[in-house]
Amino acid sequence: MTDTGTSGRERPIVIVGASLGGAKAAEALREAGYRGGIVLIGEEHERPYERPPLSKGYLQGKSPREKIYVHPPQWYAEHDVTLRLGTGVAAIDPAGHTVTLADDGRVEYAKLLLTTGSVPRRLPVPGADQDGVLSLRRVEDSDRIRAALRPGARIAVIGAGWIGLEVAAAAREAGAEVTVLETLELPLLRVLGREVAQVFADLHRDHGVDLRFGVKVTELTGEGGTVSGVRLADGTTVAADAVVVGIGIAPATGLAEAAGLEVDNGIRTDRHLRTSDPDVYAAGDVANAYHPLFDKHIRVEHWANALNQPQTAARALLGQPDAVYDRIPYFFTDQYDLGAEYVGYVEPDGYDQVVFRGDPATREFIAFWLSGGRVLAGMNVNVWDVTDPIRELVRSRRVVDTKALADPAVPLDAL
Repeated sequence: MTDTGTSGRERPIVIVGASLGGAKAAEALREAGYRGGIVLIGEEHERPYERPPLSKGYLQGKSPREKIYVHPPQWYAEHDVTLRLGTGVAAIDPAGHTVTLADDGRVEYAKLLLTTGSVPRRLPVPGADQDGVLSLRRVEDSDRIRAALRPGARIAVIGAGWIGLEVAAAAREAGAEVTVLETLELPLLRVLGREVAQVFADLHRDHGVDLRFGVKVTELTGEGGTVSGVRLADGTTVAADAVVVGIGIAPATGLAEAAGLEVDNGIRTDRHLRTSDPDVYAAGDVANAYHPLFDKHIRVEHWANALNQPQTAARALLGQPDAVYDRIPYFFTDQYDLGAEYVGYVEPDGYDQVVFRGDPATREFIAFWLSGGRVLAGMNVNVWDVTDPIRELVRSRRVVDTKALADPAVPLDAL
């Protein structure tokens, strides 16, 4: 069976991945004046939604479900976007310009955009498949975790990355007892480095989280198929009514790899988000895109990438040669009374100096990561309306006066 999805028109642009990225790409195509067919395919039954609330406001019960969605239900029909939910994709045939669906149906395409995102990494220890072992990627995952966050419940969080810490904060605010287990010496150590990672360790300890660093999980214990604890390599067991595994995500590259596209820590693309096949593009978590400012391929797993890359992808799909993705990475976090925004890109051990503007102990400061006197990234913590000048410092690549950088009296846009 062949289904063009176009009601007799020319082959459509097909988007595989009904995610924030996929929905924003469809929106951008229409805003750019494209009047051809658009088919948006997703294996989830929910219409496209944003994921940050799943570990923040929605998980905490502070934000209603309706706020997570990218568009209202009627938007897709109103904009002539064919939305296929609950539909798995079995294969992509670049030579035949065809997507094969899990039910053996086929959709032909003129151009294809992959916004397949990523999947949580599984914990490779015995007992990880028991009831009560949870991960966070989809809205139903957030629902299950929220149901477990009861006053007095014992919650073990494995992994002290962004997801792990945000879940820990939500659990403490719900009155649960929380233990965070991390193999490294500090939370977010690879992302922030020791200087700023310590701020988040202190934050969670001050809110009653039992932080255990340098530990290795060997088994998840259980009773009757339900998890009851986490056994560590030193023989101790952390009792738990629920275990949240937050040990990172992996790009969902299976379809691309099977189709013969170049895959290397994600689907490798050029600066136009074009893959090794000229009619196939990728955006969001799954794309390892060449970034002209950093002169290297980078893969960014944050909301802003899924929000903004599709705009470039849409223009590139329509053949606009100036469609280049060169936005500087951005992400944000909310934990307890701490809000932070991060702008820039720093690889582990890729900096030689951290400069603070303000006192980290007060949790009201800006941290800058530098190399050779140039600002690579900045994080504002409980300081607002500074992301634009930080972004400009990163983009300028100019050497700055570090004393002036640390001085709150010197405007950032004067550096």
